[in-house]
Amino acid sequence: MKTITKTEELAKFCEECASQPYVTVDTEFLRERTYYSQLCLIQMAYPGEGDENAVIVDPLANGIDLAPMYELFKNTDVVKVFHAARQDLEIFCIEGGVIPEPFFDTQIAAMVCGFGEQVGYEKLVRQIVKASVDKSSRFTDWSRRPLSDKQKTYALADVTHLRVIYEYLDKQLTKTDRTSWVTEEEAILTDPATYRIEPSNAWKRLKTRTTSGRFLAVVRELAKFREITAQARNIPRNRVMKDDALMELASTRPKTYEDLNRSRLLLREARKGATADGILAAVKAGEACPQDDLPKAPPVRVKKNGTESLGDLLRVLLKSKAERYQVAPKLIATANDLDAIANSDDNEVKALSGWRKGVFGDDALRLRNGEIALSATPRGVKIIEL
Repeated sequence: MKTITKTEELAKFCEECASQPYVTVDTEFLRERTYYSQLCLIQMAYPGEGDENAVIVDPLANGIDLAPMYELFKNTDVVKVFHAARQDLEIFCIEGGVIPEPFFDTQIAAMVCGFGEQVGYEKLVRQIVKASVDKSSRFTDWSRRPLSDKQKTYALADVTHLRVIYEYLDKQLTKTDRTSWVTEEEAILTDPATYRIEPSNAWKRLKTRTTSGRFLAVVRELAKFREITAQARNIPRNRVMKDDALMELASTRPKTYEDLNRSRLLLREARKGATADGILAAVKAGEACPQDDLPKAPPVRVKKNGTESLGDLLRVLLKSKAERYQVAPKLIATANDLDAIANSDDNEVKALSGWRKGVFGDDALRLRNGEIALSATPRGVKIIEL
């Protein structure tokens, strides 16, 4: 198996890829000790069999420049194929400022083709390639060198089997005329904004039962400080302060170092120096926030009378549609989508637009509006016009 450690070797391989219809790509990375993922390995392959036309790229090799690969990612004549690509794309977007185009995610495609929800790579290898994947190297430290042959074999399998999987799923999508469904689902992954973390919005990721605007203002400032600090030092957020410590500080609102030292949950190293100063400044900023700028908690959806039963009917309809179209139910509509349809006349729901509208959304609205009913038959659920 070929391991690329020099820029000129990478350029040569990418030049070969440029004449191919597609290239499969995967990465190995670490994120336990850093804010940003540390790219440790890149696997790539173009059409062929076994290890043929497949390489491992070592991004940690001294002096290597990944520019040829990023140029390949910009080549719109070559489809870049990944499985469960979100973290891979985040790395390439942040490190190289590039998102591969055109792009194909086999996990999304498999959900559209009836392989279930969040289907794993090993399952597709078993069912489509009729092979197995050695999982023993899954939790290895990919930053350590040298890599063993066993590690390389494991890593390379992530792109060699992917060729067969891609070709199979691509044919299935063409046969069922669902390629546009996958493209629609992939849009969020190819949007650079997906990977742009704005510190001032970091508080929205946190779960809190308190709806007080003042409390949320302190949470917002603390979360913003934590995000900026974690990014600047390239450490995980919880190394600055954990979520439960942040919530505790938002409640107690410390004003002095002595107050910080009374915290039950704050890390010891966060009670002094720049981190302590930042925490106290964030609390002060939250308390001083003008009334008009106080954040508002997301509205709590109150279920209307009778909508719980309607929600149950919508779930039956969803399951019936998923079985009919052989598509993962959660890809068509989430539990929140169903509750929103049952509880509101607001049709700004994902399940009511795009390809989902014809598959499920139209009949969901008709069911909600009393225009159709559902009947159980030996062959499944039947829609009855009213």
